[in-house]
Amino acid sequence: MAEQQNSGIGWRERLSALGNVPAVLKIVWDSGPAVVVFGLASRLLSSLLPVALLWITKLIIDGIVHSVSTHRPVQPGFWSLVAAEFSLAVLTSVILRAIDYADSLLADKYTRHVSIQVMNHAAGLDLSAYEDPVFYDRLERARVQATDRLGMIQAIGRLIQQAITTLILSVSIMLFSPWLMLLLVAGVFPAFIGESHFAFLGYAKNFRQTPIRRQLDYLRLLSGSKEAAKELKLFGLRTFLRERFTQLSDDIYQENVALSRRKLIAGSLLSVVGTMGYYSAYVFVIWRTVAGVLSIGTLTFLAGAILQASSNIQQMFSTLAGIADQALFLTDLLAFFEMEPAVRSRPNALPAPRPIVRGFEFRNVSFRYPGSPRLVLDNLNFLLRPGERLALIGENGQGKTTIVKLITRLYDPSDGRILLDGIDLREYDIEDLHREMGVIFQDFMRYEMTARENIAVGRVEEINNLELLQTAAHKSMADHVVGRLPRRYEQMLGRRFDQGLDLSGGEWQKVALARAYLRDAQLLILDEPTAALDARSEFEVFRRFSELTAGKTALFISHRFSTVRMADRIVVLDNGRIIEEGSHDQLAALGGRYAEMFEMQASSYR
Repeated sequence: MAEQQNSGIGWRERLSALGNVPAVLKIVWDSGPAVVVFGLASRLLSSLLPVALLWITKLIIDGIVHSVSTHRPVQPGFWSLVAAEFSLAVLTSVILRAIDYADSLLADKYTRHVSIQVMNHAAGLDLSAYEDPVFYDRLERARVQATDRLGMIQAIGRLIQQAITTLILSVSIMLFSPWLMLLLVAGVFPAFIGESHFAFLGYAKNFRQTPIRRQLDYLRLLSGSKEAAKELKLFGLRTFLRERFTQLSDDIYQENVALSRRKLIAGSLLSVVGTMGYYSAYVFVIWRTVAGVLSIGTLTFLAGAILQASSNIQQMFSTLAGIADQALFLTDLLAFFEMEPAVRSRPNALPAPRPIVRGFEFRNVSFRYPGSPRLVLDNLNFLLRPGERLALIGENGQGKTTIVKLITRLYDPSDGRILLDGIDLREYDIEDLHREMGVIFQDFMRYEMTARENIAVGRVEEINNLELLQTAAHKSMADHVVGRLPRRYEQMLGRRFDQGLDLSGGEWQKVALARAYLRDAQLLILDEPTAALDARSEFEVFRRFSELTAGKTALFISHRFSTVRMADRIVVLDNGRIIEEGSHDQLAALGGRYAEMFEMQASSYR
């Protein structure tokens, strides 16, 4: 009973999934209209050729039989028929190659187009989406489906071609006997039911296996990761990871084999039914020819028509089942494209103020991450003034980085408002707002690109302005790092690509800091980007930061008080609330939490 219910649900889902096809066809059309038209025209012509060849062959055979039986020369125009058959055979060969050529071009264009769409759409979604495992499963399926659906696109082309050919052949057969055509369809239909049923089971299986396959990908990455290599050796994790990978992959293998075995047995039985339908029709035509009702040419034509019609009907059902199968997979791709970011610019959004006059103000701001009941920020109120250097301190998890994410509008507050020059941050155009912000996070990206490109991502439109990049590198002290590289700014960084060189943690941080200086923004934010530096190096980085941000608004987070004391104002956070704020001297004299933390850190250097 449960299996029957699942089958029923499968049929409904299968039929509804065909509604995905028009949306994907639009993507295909957008990827290359000229190639699509050329491919369709080639398939249309190809679909007419088999019937034309069969008919000319019938005329040639009838001409030969007439000549032999009457002992007379062949009729005028006979050799023209032979020439026409030769021409159609040559044209068929050329058209088939033209179809392959069109499919190859379309495959490249579609893959490129849809991959760019997936990349672009993923980059525009909310940051919160990337913290949701369900989203990662959907994104993984979307990435795979974006390129793996080429088979469905080509199948649609084949289906059109098969349908036209089958229609013409069917009309020819039905003129002889309508029941003959029904016999062929009745023989093939059960095979279509079986193919479609197993297509749905295959989709359901792949859907279930997505999280496991992501685990397998992670284990493969972990086993070959430079970052993990040290601990894998020291902790002896090789056997543990191998056994875990083996167990998960064995589970997938056993499930795949079980489904394939069922499909083999059922498919073989159903194919026998289709073969019986074809041979029943074939025997009937032979009987009518022996009885003298049909000519030898007509026998040849009908035998060929029945054979091709039977084959085409089976192929059509199989192709249609395959399209339904592929359409089921497209559900996730289209659902991914339908996802819309909640944090986005409103229509007629305002440009960012230039210059910022009143600064950023948090008014009764509370925030909790999606799916979490815990308030990270609780009714927060403070003002970041233009030209002020503000430091945020507090233990881990107290909301420091969250404030950075809110002020840069990677998230919107759960409650309250953030104002920029007295206007809600949500009223501004996000992209224009980001142009006035230079941010480096602790977990900054280490791009496996050239040194020039690694710096230029801070202001990518200046990627070819080497003089500007060098100025930014000088400000962050990355120029000393680049100066030691064999190819200077054209040196590939990281070990992923050929001739790439890796940097130390501190060197990477100086390169990342150059991005913030290149930004030349009104607001500069450093969210613990110097954590891998020693105290002396971090002090030097922030000293230069303090000098170079004169007249700009600066917000930074650091656990080292030698750095924090450079700020004009220090805000101490605890449980998402501001418990103290003031200058270093004021807070040290207050004898509260800041003074306690400062004394604890200072004592470790005595």
